[in-house]
Amino acid sequence: MENNKFHEIDNAAEREIAWHYIKTFSDTAREPFIILSPDLKVIGANESFYKNFLVTEKNTVDKFIYDLGDGQWNIPALRVLLENILPEKKVFNDFTVTHEFPGIGKKVMLLNARQLDSTKQILLAIEDITLKKAIEEKLAAYVSGLETATDENKKLMLRLNPCVDELLSLTKATVWRETRINELKAEIVKLRKEQGFKKN
Repeated sequence: MENNKFHEIDNAAEREIAWHYIKTFSDTAREPFIILSPDLKVIGANESFYKNFLVTEKNTVDKFIYDLGDGQWNIPALRVLLENILPEKKVFNDFTVTHEFPGIGKKVMLLNARQLDSTKQILLAIEDITLKKAIEEKLAAYVSGLETATDENKKLMLRLNPCVDELLSLTKATVWRETRINELKAEIVKLRKEQGFKKN
């Protein structure tokens, strides 16, 4: 019986140490972090989480993650990750979740999570890639627009090519005609000189 008590004390001490390291790590990270218990209650979060999602520690800690912010985090894709994928794999990486948060707006988030073997606590990292995604979409639209413009220019050039060829032909014919007229004028002047005609 006493051995069991000592074992419980050891486990509690291990959990306390693990919690200390987790909290220290998450507090120094730039990305928002949430630390969850195995039953998905929030044990803690870092300042970046509170700042980015406009919530307070009082309204976050000891709440189920799905209840945060009047259900703002009750996101179907997040439920699948936490309830189905994480228990089996103990980890998930780079899952993109898009969600409209009241008062904040649309957020595109990259989620990474680990379940720690020693404490079964879950470390959930949330990278806000909203701006990055918006830039990527604008760049894609710009590239698509350029490709469309290029295709249209190619079609226009194909339509214009016969006209350009015709103009070149006419230009050549006109130049040849002008040259021939000048040559004929020169011959007439020469003939007049030879015949002794005076210039009028």
